Amino acid sequence: MNKSLILFAILSAIASAASAQSTVTIYGMADVGIDRQTGGAAGSITKVSSGIQNGSRFGFKGNEDLGGGLSALFVLEGGIGLDTGVSQQGGLLFGRQAFVGLKSNLGAITLGRQYTAINNAICSDIDPFQCSLSGHAFNMLSAGGTPTNGGNGSRTNNAIKYTSPSTVGFNGEVTYGFGEVAAHSSYARTIGGSIGYAAGPLSVKLAHNSVNNATATQTAKVTLLGGKYKVGTVAVNLGYAVNKNAFVGNSNVPMADSRQVITGATVSVGAGTVIVSFIKNFDRTVADNDASQAAIGYTHALSKRSNLYTSYARMSNTKPNTAGNAGGFFTVGNASDGGSGDRSFNVGLRHIF
Repeated sequence: MNKSLILFAILSAIASAASAQSTVTIYGMADVGIDRQTGGAAGSITKVSSGIQNGSRFGFKGNEDLGGGLSALFVLEGGIGLDTGVSQQGGLLFGRQAFVGLKSNLGAITLGRQYTAINNAICSDIDPFQCSLSGHAFNMLSAGGTPTNGGNGSRTNNAIKYTSPSTVGFNGEVTYGFGEVAAHSSYARTIGGSIGYAAGPLSVKLAHNSVNNATATQTAKVTLLGGKYKVGTVAVNLGYAVNKNAFVGNSNVPMADSRQVITGATVSVGAGTVIVSFIKNFDRTVADNDASQAAIGYTHALSKRSNLYTSYARMSNTKPNTAGNAGGFFTVGNASDGGSGDRSFNVGLRHIF
């Protein structure tokens, strides 16, 4: 069955659900810009890129009141490359998110493909760029990547997640991802969670993610503590991460034992927002893959749903660009592109619908 037929079936099901008094929303984001990447081993490149600020997407989400404070919910979200029209996340139809669950005043339980607690902590509380533009934290931090096949591990397949309600400012989530290997429950298994506190101008979060490889002979672990504090139109961010065997984000650099510090700020100025950040990687192995990234960005709201953006970031590596990612060369990427060099400048437009 091709993707068109699958999509038609989903739309038909959604229409039926809507007629049965369920609340269903079709939503999405269209983001495209010009990206100039320099400092790569193969030379500089300029291209039209989709999802520089945030990955372009379309999605369906719904909620049904079951009575007694209980409701059913679902999210189906797929990534789209506006520059070529292809599906993102390896061509998956709903590669960004795909889950269903139940929610009450005791919290929510959801099952499916879902974001890791590390990803949520970095993008909502710790990274001033909120995982966007050239200052993207995943150029140097990991969201819980595996110890073998790389990637930043932002999502967990076959996952069951509990998300707590906010109680006196405290909140949390716990995720268990089944490896689904017969007779070996620990193979390819993921365990993660977070606990946070948010009240007034302060938000703080502690998060952890652990992923076993295909035979549970090696485990990738990431632990993160950080938060932000807002004073008027200024928000200041600070975070500290410990990485054991997890591949680092966009750059796809393997890290056996490393520490990362991230700091930065956002300043609202009229219809615009100025963003700055600095990230430092401390490699504790003999490989000595130390690096640092400095970034600045600006977004300007044209309306509640449309904005222009621009950003620039520079990575300082101890290893040359000829070393490649496996050799410890970190690249400057963005929300949808891992990048090719140690510098990137971009301008673009994002529309939310």
